[in-house]
Formats: sequence, structure tokens, C-alpha cells
Amino acid sequence: MRPGRAFRPWEGSPRLLEVARNERRELWTEAVGDPPPVYGERWTNVGDRRYRLFEPGRSKLAAAVVRGWAGDLPAPGERWLYLGAATGTTASHVADLVGPDGRVYAVERSVRPFARLLALSERWPNLRPILGDARDPLAYSALVPPVDGVYADVAQADQLDIVVKNAELLLTGDGARLLIALKTASMGRHRSATGHRESAEEDLAETAALVPSVPLEPFHKGHFMVGGRWGRSARLPVRESVRPTMPRGRRPGRRAR
Repeated sequence: MRPGRAFRPWEGSPRLLEVARNERRELWTEAVGDPPPVYGERWTNVGDRRYRLFEPGRSKLAAAVVRGWAGDLPAPGERWLYLGAATGTTASHVADLVGPDGRVYAVERSVRPFARLLALSERWPNLRPILGDARDPLAYSALVPPVDGVYADVAQADQLDIVVKNAELLLTGDGARLLIALKTASMGRHRSATGHRESAEEDLAETAALVPSVPLEPFHKGHFMVGGRWGRSARLPVRESVRPTMPRGRRPGRRAR
């Protein structure tokens, strides 16, 4: 990698490398798995470490970081529950962030994407795929120990209820994390996208201490990253949000999870 003017671990996430090239920011996760690429992303070496480009147009979590998300990210050694993992695009990056000593329990209910997720787990040993419906966490609770965080990208009208049900059953307790890629188009047409986001924050505020949400446009239309720490008494992170800098050049491609 020729990192340009600056490269450094992203604050609060030592396995996420931020590269500044003129006015453009790139994000790279330190790979747990082996090539080939998962979804066509670039790979590179920095010293004896191998990194993968974390593309905001393909991952809502990467888009949230670029847009200034100030909350926690998955950290080394943690266990995370991923709801709506699809083929594993973002789930593999979450597995990179928690590192070889962490675990990601990736739930997907559709058989076809699950087959690709299962194949991916053969190269990402800390990724544990689960064929199941996120609406019924009791059905897979025996496979998932208490987790440090829940990441959700379920795109359902009742997506908040799904997240809360899983959080109540499987989070370790107050201070555990929530990251929700809120798809407002799935929540009905009776409110605007902003109205749905505000309503979701009001509902979540009853059970979580929230950080400011961020819109994921122009990468993912009608999406917001919403979340914080479980438990109303939980202490929030003190990191200030990063002024978003839009990468130039390539724009969002196929829908990613």
C-alpha cells in the first residue's frame, strides 16, 4: 500500500486502518481470513499484516464510519451477534474487527445466501454461520453465548422489535452495544425517512443510551446507522463524531449487507 499523506488505526478500533489520500479517506480492515476477495474488494499488505478495503458503497457499517459515526465499533476479542448476514460482505469485516480471538455469530434465514456464508466461514474461522430466523432468537440461543454487541441489517417492518428481542436474550448486559442499519423504506410509507429514524430513536431510548445517528446516503438511500449502548444507565463513548469526508470516484454498486 502507498498510503499517501497519512495512515493510522481508526480511533477505538485498532484493526481498522484509515488511509488519507489527499481529500479522500479509505478504510481497511486487518484480514482474519485468506484470499480470494469476498466481494471483489482490494487486498494489500502493510508490513507483515494483510488488509482489505472496507468499501462504504458495499457495506453500511463502512458508510457509517465515513459519515461520522461516533459510537463504538466491534473490538478485538469481542463476541458479536450479526442479524441478517446475507452472504457475509459486512459480516466478514466485523469478523476482521473482532480479530482471531473474537467471534461473530451470523444469522441468515435464506438458504441461498446462507450457502455462500457457510463457504466463507471456512476461510474466516471466527465467523459462525447460523441458519435461522432473527425473529425467533430462542431457536438458536443454544448456539450463541452472551455477546458484547448486536449488529442488525434485517430490513423488515418490525426490525426494531427483532433487535430488542435478540438484545434482551443474548446481550451480556448494560453497556453492551447495538448497531442497527435502519432501512426506513421497510418501515412503511406513513412517515418520511427522517420520521422513521426519529420514531426508532424514541423507541430505543427506552432501553438504550443512544449516540447521534448518521445518514448513510449517498451510499445507501433511506438508511441510517442507529445505536449506542444497551441499558439506559450505560455510559456513552466520549469520542467526538468525525466530520464526514466523501470518497471520490466510485459510487455505490450492488446492494450489500
